[in-house]
Amino acid sequence: MSVEFRPYDHEVDFDRVGEFLLETYEPGNAFANWFQPRWEYMHYHPLIWETPVDRIGMFEEGGRIVGVVHHEHVPNVVYFQTRPGYEHIRPDMLEYAMDVYSGSSWMVDGRKCFCLYVNDFDTELRNLVRSKGFEIHPPSVDHQALFPVDRGVQVPVLPGGFRLQSLAVENDLRKLGKCLWRGFNHQGPLPADDIKGRRFMQSAPHYRHEMNVVAVAPNGDYAAYAGIWVVPENKLAYVEPVATDPTYRRKGLGTAAVLECIRRAVDEGAHKVWVGSIQPFYLAMGFERQFQSDLWIKYLD
Repeated sequence: MSVEFRPYDHEVDFDRVGEFLLETYEPGNAFANWFQPRWEYMHYHPLIWETPVDRIGMFEEGGRIVGVVHHEHVPNVVYFQTRPGYEHIRPDMLEYAMDVYSGSSWMVDGRKCFCLYVNDFDTELRNLVRSKGFEIHPPSVDHQALFPVDRGVQVPVLPGGFRLQSLAVENDLRKLGKCLWRGFNHQGPLPADDIKGRRFMQSAPHYRHEMNVVAVAPNGDYAAYAGIWVVPENKLAYVEPVATDPTYRRKGLGTAAVLECIRRAVDEGAHKVWVGSIQPFYLAMGFERQFQSDLWIKYLD
């Protein structure tokens, strides 16, 4: 039976790709494909409005997904999801990806190029892209770190007047938007369409208000925020997103919010908790680096 290509149909394929990622999850400390929550978060982040999904490509054998070529939120930056045992189709995946995703990129000063993230342990794919003239772009690295849940989860005590609570208790989208806007170091007032984006993100099928935690300041502000996505099928959880308003930094609030999320996920059966970062903030609370994906670029000008 041959492998066939077809375009992505969001209405049909969004859930199918999610199931494919659940099926192909590898429970060790390195994994070839994305977690299902990252796929879901990609589609329910407002940035997806600026990066249409019609270029995503599906590779199937007998109606079963064996490969997916897709972007996230940056044009011309591509990811491969491959069913184990079908690594031989990746030359075809690369040919398709270069045909539809090549273009100018702000990541390399507007030069025309094609960009692909490749796991550092994936020798076969690294050799393939190297043979096609790709080179590593060192500034762009996608890290993965793991929290050692077997050592226990200790949520620190907050400074006086602050408290932790979930968005199931109060879900003030304006407060949440302000925390994230300022927490990601944006300047100026909250954009007018921010609440629309927050509602969209919270409409994701597996978004759970009780698994999203805020540190509330004495004046009622959301001082810090952490979200976590629990995947019971794979006994894992994925931390995303996390932010602390600069006014309230250096108080341990962000750490407490993340650890409270982890505690809740472990209580629901998560054996592994991942985050896509090795920032000192995460390492200081116990996360340990596992591997990275490097951005490989082929210049076309």
